[in-house]
Amino acid sequence: MEPNGKSPEQEHPKKAFGWAARDTSGVLSPFKFSRRATGETDVTFKVLYCGICHSDLHMAKNEWGSSVYPLVPGHEIVGVVTQVGSKVQRFKVGDKVGVGCLVGSCHSCDNCANDLENYCSKTILTYGAKDRDGTITYGGYSDIMVADEHFVLRIPENLPLDAGAPLLCAGITVYSPLKYYGLDKPGMHVGVVGLGGLGHMAVKFAKAMGVNVTVISTSPNKKKEAIEHLGADSFLVSRDQDQMQAAIGTLDGIIDTVSAQHPLLPLINLLKPHGKIVTVGAPEKPLELPVFPLLLGRKLVGGSNIGGLKETQEMLDFAAKNNIKADIEVVPVDYVNTAMERLLKADVKYRFVIDIGNTMNSSA
Repeated sequence: MEPNGKSPEQEHPKKAFGWAARDTSGVLSPFKFSRRATGETDVTFKVLYCGICHSDLHMAKNEWGSSVYPLVPGHEIVGVVTQVGSKVQRFKVGDKVGVGCLVGSCHSCDNCANDLENYCSKTILTYGAKDRDGTITYGGYSDIMVADEHFVLRIPENLPLDAGAPLLCAGITVYSPLKYYGLDKPGMHVGVVGLGGLGHMAVKFAKAMGVNVTVISTSPNKKKEAIEHLGADSFLVSRDQDQMQAAIGTLDGIIDTVSAQHPLLPLINLLKPHGKIVTVGAPEKPLELPVFPLLLGRKLVGGSNIGGLKETQEMLDFAAKNNIKADIEVVPVDYVNTAMERLLKADVKYRFVIDIGNTMNSSA
């Protein structure tokens, strides 16, 4: 039961249907709940597609220790507007829209004032978080979504909805650090570690910015794909000592997307003096950080977490202009548990997207 004593189905006026995890097994099953009525600054939309992000897997199993059940994951959500509140100015019924990782922030701190809502200490996450009214937020593995217009993004006309969905988390997660850390200058040499959902987007964005891209991976079998299909300029097998040795001191920066345990030293060694390694994966346990090579090369290890709403819109527009979209495998909603198992084994090129519009109803 919710804090107000009402069940998820009764706490709000709008009927909603989705798939939820009920416990730490992470297994998802059909779930009836409700969404709030469209408030004066709210946008309500019919969900058509939702990407499956690695965080959905962590959250469904409570691997980060913050999950609240029942949990409806999904923060790469796209669809078509069905209703707007009386004070909504940027959207109208029929518009193609998206919601990413955030549905709320304080609007009064320095970060919010600078379009960095993602670093506000009072952000409200799209799912598994406490909303302003005390109820728990439910994500995009569902048939409808209601969000404040400030957190709703416009999907550009020429961006396909299904392949555009993963941009709302995977896309902005790599676009933002490329820009912020100045790794977006034409002719720069940037490494991308890990070729999954985030990594393949990092390659595409960096290439569109005119950067020379090296993919660094433990899997030699990804070389052909990285160079021929994704357009990377070179490929390093991180377990191959000779290759790694030959590339020492050649990169201006590295975007590290790996969320498993992995050594940082070999990566730090690939950086030129004053180079930067930016981590965007989220390993559960601390990584070991050798300090000497940082001192000797004045090198930086940084982090980055998605992006603000303004930058996320900028990223979507940049993607549309440069024809950047995720490589996806579209699946019906009743395949979601199998997709999660395959994601765990990295058996997807490179992002699952659930076809909510065509398959959610049939599972009711």
